[in-house]
Amino acid sequence: MNTIDFISAAPFFNGLSPENKQALASLSRIKRVQKKQILFIEQEKGHALFLLISGNIRLFKSLPDGKEIVIRIIEPGEVFGEVILFEEDVYPVSAMAIKDSTLLLLPKREIDTLLEKASFRKDFIRMLMRKMRYLAEQIREWSSNDPESRFIRFLESHYGLRSDYPVAFSKKEVAASIGILPETFSRLLLRLKKSGRAEWGPTSIRIHRLPN
Repeated sequence: MNTIDFISAAPFFNGLSPENKQALASLSRIKRVQKKQILFIEQEKGHALFLLISGNIRLFKSLPDGKEIVIRIIEPGEVFGEVILFEEDVYPVSAMAIKDSTLLLLPKREIDTLLEKASFRKDFIRMLMRKMRYLAEQIREWSSNDPESRFIRFLESHYGLRSDYPVAFSKKEVAASIGILPETFSRLLLRLKKSGRAEWGPTSIRIHRLPN
């Protein structure tokens, strides 16, 4: 696949016309990062937004005592860092690769130039509205599904329907991905273990599914 294919496949860019997708593709470039490599840090001046092609990126904030709060785990096909286009021109969080990852980097300066064109600006605003609706739907889904269901769905979305799942994320990262606190997730795992529904081992997670 080339850059236009990645942009066309990303839901974030659905609202753009083929011409504007091509314009974005022409200014983008592939960036590869290794596991634990920092993409940007909180309050750093924003130079680009990113489309994740493969791997996973952890967005987090650092506390004064040195602890970190995981804000979100970015999945392939998702765009992040776009806040620098419309609000403050600094990143509000830090970003680090959880595993070796490939991204599409879209420079802020070139996108600012495109936004001066009325047709691109109109498409881009429409695209942002679509994302806002998606986030609202995700919040409704979180509100209507219990943490256990969200946890199982998280595993299935990454590894498919199976009984044993490799441990590729920390418990804190999984908690952030399903929208609960790490302490709440720890209690969920303890409850699942006591009920015989799940076992979190050193290298894998085993899910014992209830019979239909």
